[in-house]
Amino acid sequence: MARSPRVIGRWIKRQMPKTLFGRSLLIIVLPVAIMQIAVTYVFFDAHWQTVTSRLSEGLAGDIAWAVESYLDDPSPAAFDKLSKRAEESMSLSIALKPGQKLPASRRDEPVLIEPFLAPIDQSLQRALSERLDQPFWFDTTRYPAFVDIRVAVPGGVMRIIAPRDRAFATQGHIFVLWMTVATVLLTAIAILFIRNQVRAIERLANAAEAFGRGADVEAFKPHGAREVRRAARAFLDMRGRIQRHIEQRTTLLASVSHDLRTPLTRLKLALALAEPSKRNAAMKADLAEMEHMIDEYLAFARGEGGEAIETVDVRELLEQVSEGARRAGAQVAIAADPALTAAVRPNALKRALSNLVMNAAVHGEHVEVAARVREQGGVEILVDDDGPGIPEAQYEEAFKAFGRLDEARNQNTKGVGLGLAIARDVARGHGGDITLARSPLGGLRAVVRLPG
Repeated sequence: MARSPRVIGRWIKRQMPKTLFGRSLLIIVLPVAIMQIAVTYVFFDAHWQTVTSRLSEGLAGDIAWAVESYLDDPSPAAFDKLSKRAEESMSLSIALKPGQKLPASRRDEPVLIEPFLAPIDQSLQRALSERLDQPFWFDTTRYPAFVDIRVAVPGGVMRIIAPRDRAFATQGHIFVLWMTVATVLLTAIAILFIRNQVRAIERLANAAEAFGRGADVEAFKPHGAREVRRAARAFLDMRGRIQRHIEQRTTLLASVSHDLRTPLTRLKLALALAEPSKRNAAMKADLAEMEHMIDEYLAFARGEGGEAIETVDVRELLEQVSEGARRAGAQVAIAADPALTAAVRPNALKRALSNLVMNAAVHGEHVEVAARVREQGGVEILVDDDGPGIPEAQYEEAFKAFGRLDEARNQNTKGVGLGLAIARDVARGHGGDITLARSPLGGLRAVVRLPG
């Protein structure tokens, strides 16, 4: 069944290199290879075959002269003179084989290289057929440096051994060798230049990825072609603008935090000095909730972006995170390799994991926290609980900032709907992500994926 052009086009697209280096190399090497093949074909089809035909015709003429000279005077003395002259002037070795006949076939055994010598045989066959009236036989494969030609004469066979370069051009392989060497040399040069250009793009991509994770990329400098340097300078300008924005936001948040906490502190002091009462206790609870809400808002807005990345012990970090859940009455089990480490922003990740573990502890009695190495590289942290869980259709909605699900989860009146949003923001700030799934314990599973 014939394939449609669209199917063939998709197949070709799948076979194409996926990297910029591979595609650039293909763009340069493929035309060079096609040109080399075309030049080689034209050389062999035109020049090499033309030269071979001329040489074959010249050899056939010398053989015809030798045969005619022998037929004019077949005496031994004349043949000796003819043989000596042919060897001195034409480099032909001529011998008379009385009583012999021409071989019935080209060779008694098959020769694998004969198909490649078909043009040579055809040229020599055509030239001998045009010049000789007698039956003849020849073999171009028995001897590496000679051609064996035999002509039927009265009383036997005249055998002529001619140098191979008398029958056809023997320097064709030199041309092919030089073409191959040139192709390899051009390909090597192309690889060096392309690799140098692609390396500049890789550096830019690595710098952008590191900056996205909050890592320091101060050593990055524009490098490579003009367009790549222009993109690199645009990245540096963008990084500067983002850093200035973060610094301004941090300053603003610090001011807001100070301005809000000052009146809250005065209110807490006034309530502490007031006479104990039910109304006083309710107001203290309202102030505590307000302070917690302010902390949540500021933490979400701040994003912990200014913290430096450090290599931490993952199990130790999980132990610290689980303490709060244990104090809240939940049973927390931890499974992690003691040697497992990760390069993260410790306080930010600790806050994100605390939100996940405390969320699991609030809605379930048993919590399991596990950490393992991912097959693709990096670390994967699993937080499972045996709570009621949430419907799969609401997994993404649970990550929305200020979102409050109306089901069994997220009914904590103290929360403001930012726990999962903060956790995902922290994970994505590390270059990873958080997803939700059904837990083997029956409740909810939060999967934190961090890159290597």
